[in-house]
Amino acid sequence: MRLVQALQEADVVAAEDTRKLRALVSRLGIEVGGQVLSFYEGNESARVPELIERAAAGAQVLVVTDAGMPSVSDPGFRLVREAHEAGVAMTTLPGPSAALAALVLSGLPVARFAFEGFLPRKAGERRRRLESLATEERTMVFFEAPHRLDASLADMVDAFGATRRAAVCRELTKTHEEVLRGELVELAKWAQGEVRGEITVVVDGASQQDVRDAAGLASEEDVVRAVREAMAGGLSRKDAAAEIAESAGLSKRDVYEWSLRTSDSLE
Repeated sequence: MRLVQALQEADVVAAEDTRKLRALVSRLGIEVGGQVLSFYEGNESARVPELIERAAAGAQVLVVTDAGMPSVSDPGFRLVREAHEAGVAMTTLPGPSAALAALVLSGLPVARFAFEGFLPRKAGERRRRLESLATEERTMVFFEAPHRLDASLADMVDAFGATRRAAVCRELTKTHEEVLRGELVELAKWAQGEVRGEITVVVDGASQQDVRDAAGLASEEDVVRAVREAMAGGLSRKDAAAEIAESAGLSKRDVYEWSLRTSDSLE
């Protein structure tokens, strides 16, 4: 109801797609009270100064994007930043957010998560980005275009492992909403068919074993050997244990105690 009221009372409505805005207000059975302007990626930089100027002069400016939350992989970030700098008061009227909706529906841990947005379009850059996230322990949320989903999921299998749990969420909060849950290898196989709509992918974070495997520290003995090598390079046992613990995603105290308990048997 706050959004309905804002659409009717705003002096300016800056819309990512004015046609979709018209369709929205038609379904709501209302009329936009003020001027409607286009506000999308291609003209955002040029449009921001005008919107800031009008808001600073007392006009009520409302930003509406096609789906999801303005500024989150949608137009709006530049406007918010410059409005802060100009001292213009702002608020948000919370609406659908694909990232949060996907987290809730994924069934994966949500206490800590990392929003990664869209992956790079080029295959090499995408693979490098995913490889850099192989040891990320938080649940990860990605946006993806439907025609690139199969390639991205295949790259996730390579970077995170075939059995890592994930969910592909399609057309969230819309008429044809669909959520598929399973292992990455299963979802990659499903995505080889025709997929349509706006896609959000949620991937489980790395387990401690995943982190150790990525660091080449599959066992306690591997960890202790790494500590000894770091000590041979001049670090104290405490500093060596701290360094290896961080790289392996382990407790500093555990690694230090392992090194004390196990080092003699590895001579």
